[in-house]
Order: sequence, then structure tokens, then C-alpha cells
Amino acid sequence: MTLGVTRRQVLAWRMRRQLLDPVGRLSVPGVVDRLCGVQAQVPSSAELAVRVRRERSRGGEVARALREGRLIRTWAMRGALHLLTPEQGGAFLSLVASGRSWERPSWQRYFGVSPKEIEALRRAVREALADGPLTREELAAAITRRRGLRHVGEALGSSWGTLLKPLAWQGAVCHGPSRGNRVTFMRPEDASPRWAGIPDPDEAAPWALAAYLRVYGPATIDAFARWLAGGWFGKRTLRAWFDALGDRVAEVDVDGERAYVPAEDLEELASMPPTSAVRLLPGFDQYVLGPGTADANVVPAGRRSAVSRQAGWISPVVISGGAVAGTWELDGDGVRVAWFREAGRPPRRALDAEVARLGSLLDRELRSVVSVEV
Repeated sequence: MTLGVTRRQVLAWRMRRQLLDPVGRLSVPGVVDRLCGVQAQVPSSAELAVRVRRERSRGGEVARALREGRLIRTWAMRGALHLLTPEQGGAFLSLVASGRSWERPSWQRYFGVSPKEIEALRRAVREALADGPLTREELAAAITRRRGLRHVGEALGSSWGTLLKPLAWQGAVCHGPSRGNRVTFMRPEDASPRWAGIPDPDEAAPWALAAYLRVYGPATIDAFARWLAGGWFGKRTLRAWFDALGDRVAEVDVDGERAYVPAEDLEELASMPPTSAVRLLPGFDQYVLGPGTADANVVPAGRRSAVSRQAGWISPVVISGGAVAGTWELDGDGVRVAWFREAGRPPRRALDAEVARLGSLLDRELRSVVSVEV
């Protein structure tokens, strides 16, 4: 018999699993591991995403974890930069790489690089980084001196890193320590002695799927595909991965819709009371990105444009009862909260408490400025 749960229970369960209600006590790598990675193209947002989930934290702790090799920073899910743990991150990279997007005719036509040239580039980059990190410019110069790869210099110099992403997914390169305001690149095994490499995708998939469902479930297979790679995986591959989980996953009915959750979590989910917690989360937070902004249970459909903005920007959000109830931004010493009218009356006391907590994390005296968005 299929277990029936409510959306409010699902949101409360996700808040607990994502260390938001209650706030958790995991280490910095522990938070990143729990969330299956943290999107990190904006370093300040990535650090805040970790810190809001820890009872005690200090500024600069993510940078320290990177320096100490307890985290790596690389292109991962959906081609975006992420913080990953070196022990487990390779499993997610393996699945993204298995899509082999660089072999598509449309990709080859647009970037003018064949799969054979990507393989040659992978070997050349590995060799160029053998003596340590290189800046983007240094790496491009080293590669374009090689016969057969001179034409990729301009693309390698691009800040988008398009040609380096397939290499990152294959575990050939990751981000290194910044050199002033310039990015560097290095080999993952040099970035961390904990680097466990890239497993076979069929071995990685059951673990990665279960890890995703433990924090973003109950969820559908399509939701996992969108989170992993924007949804371009074939249905047959996804189904084979999912079937490999066997009885470790269970189907639940969420207010009439079917979704999946680890079987071991059924009892906890079924007994989960709704949450009333209010949280201020930074831009690009995993609570929103995990299910995706198209999940109307998390981001109200009529407010999606306020959260998912132009050029892929994801706004800082206010979470109330597990759903997005507004957005916020820093303005001097003020935290301007744009509360969504349909979320009811703004909980001023809870918002003030969250603003005070945000101030303690940022080491600033902050005050809340709340407006109601029509």
C-alpha cells in the first residue's frame, strides 16, 4: 500500500534534512555532502549557504576547507560551479559525464571541437597541470603551443569555461586557489589527497540517486534529471539507474501525486509535523535549486520570475513553512524583505530574529525593512 503524505509534511521533512529546522551541527564538508554539493559561482553565497545551516560557524571556513583539501570547487551539476566533497563528488561528476554532451553534433558545430579533440585536450591539460596550478591565461598558452590544439585558445580563455567543463566532469581538472583576482586550475588529486576519483556511472547512480532523495525527496525521476543536468538524460538510462535501487526506494502519494523517497525514511516522513520556521537563505541556495524553481510547491508559480531572474540569477529567498514566501537583499545596514502578499501577514518577530542571525554571520548590525509585494 502506498503511503500518503501531505505537501506540508514534505516541506517540513526537507527543511529538517537540509539542516534548516533545526539548524544543524555538521562540519563544513558535512553540510556540503548532505546537500549533494553547493552551487558556488558566487563564493559569498556558497559560504552563507553553508553557514546558515550550522549552529556555530566562522567567516572564511569554506575557503579554509578548500585550502585543506576537505572540499573541491569544480563544474558539476548543470554545468555550474559547485563545492563538492572529494570523497563523494566524483559520483555526481560521473553521472554528468555519462551524458557526453560534448559528443552531440550541435555542441560540436557550435564550439568547433570534436570528441577526438576533447580527448586530446584532456590529456594535454593533465600534462600542463602536472607541475601545479595555472591561471586561465597560462593554461591557454600551454595548450595552444601544442599541434592540433592551437585553435582552442580563444575558447579556453573564456570565463565560461565551456571546453573545460567536459574535462572537469571526467575528473581531469578542477579549480585551484585564486591568484589575486585570477582563477587557477589544477588536477583534483593535487587539490585534495582525499580525492576518490570518478567511479563507473552504473555504480555511482544508485548512491547518487539515494543521496538526492534523502534531502530533496519525495521527488520524481524527472526532478533528479533536471537537477543533475537540466533534464537532458534519456529516459532509458534514468530508469535503469532507478531500478538498480530496488527496494531501497519507496513510492509515496503526495496529495495525489506520486514521488519517491528512501524506504528507510518512510516512518520519519509519515510522522513529520508541519514546520513554521522562517529562514533567510542566500542566492543560489540548494533548497531552491535541489527541486528546481519550476517546483511550485517550493516556489509559487506566480513568483518564479522574482526568484529565477535574468542571466540565471537566483535571488536570496525568505522561506516560511518550507515554501518561498518572499525575497530579500542587503541595502546598507538594512535587509529589505519583499514579502509575497499571498503568504499571509509577515511574521515580523521571526523575520527580525532571522535578520539578527544574518547580521551575526556577516558581523554587521542589520535591521529589517519589510514590504508586501502585490
